[in-house]
Amino acid sequence: MPTAEEDRTSRRLAWCVAHLLRHAPDHVVTDMTRRLDGPALKYLCRDEWLAASTVTLLLRHGGATDRTYIARNPRVVGRPLPGLPGPARYARRRTPPELLPVLQAELGRDPGEEPLTAAELIGLLRRHGRRGPRVPLDILALRHRPDPELLLAEHLRRPLPAGSVEALLLVEGLPPQTVRGLLATTAADERSWHRPAVRAVRMGRVTHEELVAHVAPARHTLLLGHLPALRSLRWTLPEQAGMQTAVMRALRPLGDDPRLWAELLRHAPGHPGPLPALVAAVTDGTLPEPADVREPGPELTRAVRHLAPAAAEPPGEVERELALASLAVPMDSVEEDIRWVRDCLDRGLLTGIDVIRHKLPACWALDEDHWLGEVDHPDRHDHPEAVLAAHAEADRLFAAALGEDPDAWWRVARTLPDFAGTLPHLLLRVTEGGSVSGRS
Repeated sequence: MPTAEEDRTSRRLAWCVAHLLRHAPDHVVTDMTRRLDGPALKYLCRDEWLAASTVTLLLRHGGATDRTYIARNPRVVGRPLPGLPGPARYARRRTPPELLPVLQAELGRDPGEEPLTAAELIGLLRRHGRRGPRVPLDILALRHRPDPELLLAEHLRRPLPAGSVEALLLVEGLPPQTVRGLLATTAADERSWHRPAVRAVRMGRVTHEELVAHVAPARHTLLLGHLPALRSLRWTLPEQAGMQTAVMRALRPLGDDPRLWAELLRHAPGHPGPLPALVAAVTDGTLPEPADVREPGPELTRAVRHLAPAAAEPPGEVERELALASLAVPMDSVEEDIRWVRDCLDRGLLTGIDVIRHKLPACWALDEDHWLGEVDHPDRHDHPEAVLAAHAEADRLFAAALGEDPDAWWRVARTLPDFAGTLPHLLLRVTEGGSVSGRS
C-alpha cells in the first residue's frame, strides 16, 4: 500500500509526463510510458489530459489495464467529439428506403438480394462520396464483401472521394497499411479533403506523426498543420497543436534559412508526394523545376508562414519588460496570476512564447490551464493563438535540447516535478549535467 507521499509523487510525475508527451516523438512517447511504474502509469491513463497520439500509442502498445483506465478517463475526449456521430452510432444505421431504388438502377439488380461485390462497392463509393460520409455509410450498411487489397489498389489508381474514405475509416476494420494508403492520395481538392485525416487521428487509427509521413500531396500536410476555421469536422485545439508539432518536426531540417522556406513554398503546390520527401529534396537541392508552376494560394501561404520560425520579439518597452518580470513573481493567488497573464496577452505585452520562456515553475508554463484558467473542454480556450505559439516554442526548445534521445526526455520527466526554474533553465541544467535544483 503506497504512502500518501508516494501517491502524491506518482500523481505529480504523471501530470508532468502528460505535458511532456505532447511535444515528444512517437518512439519517445512509447519509451517513456514503459519507464513509468505502475501507480504513475495508472494516474497518467486515468486522470490526465492526454493528446490524441498519446492515447493511440497507449492503446496500441499498452495492456488491458491501461485500456481500462483510458476508457474511464473523463478527460480523454474527442474520440469522437460529443455530439458527432461515432462508429457505434453509425453501425446502427440502416439504408433508407428512398436510396434503394437509386442503387438498384445503378447496379442493375436489387442490392438486397446478395452481397455487393468488391467492384460494385467501389463503384458506388466513387459515385456517392462527394457530399460527405452519409450516403457511403448507407451503402456500407448493405451486405458486402470487403477486399482491402482491391480497395487500396483502386484508390491508388484513382482516389476515392473524401466522404467515402471517411466512411470506410468509420465502419470497416481495415488493416493499418490500408488505412495509411487511403490517406496517401493525390485526389483533386475537395471542400472536405481534410475530414479523413481528422477522423483517422480521432479514431486512433494513426498518430499525428504517422499522418505527416503518409498524407499526400505535401500541400495537404502543410494545411493540416494550420487548418483554417471550418464549419465542418475540424481539429480541436489540442489536436491542432499536436498536428502543428508533427508538421514542424518534419520541417525541422529547413532550419531558419529563408531560401529553403521560399523553395518549400514554391514547390509545395505541385509536389505529389508526402511532406518529408519534399523537405528532404529541398534541403538536398535535388528538386527539379516544377513542370506545372502553380501559385501557392492564400491558405497555403498563410500555413507556411505560421509554421516558419517566429519573427523577432516586440521591442523592449518598459511595460513589456515589467510583464516579463512578473512571470517570475507569483501572485497572491492562482486566480490573480491568471487574470494578470490574460490581461497582458490581451494588451499585446506578452505572447505564448514569452510564457514558455519566462514563466516559472516550468511545469506551470507547459500547462496552459495555469496561465489561462481551467476549461471544461480542451477546445474552449479563448486565446488559441497564444496556446499554439506556446506549443510551438516548447517544441523548438525540446528539439534543440533533447532531440530524439529517449534517455534525455526521461531525465527531464524525472526532474520537472520538483524544478522551480523556467523551462530553458531546466533544459540547460539537464543537458549540461550537474545539479538540477532550481531552488535557492
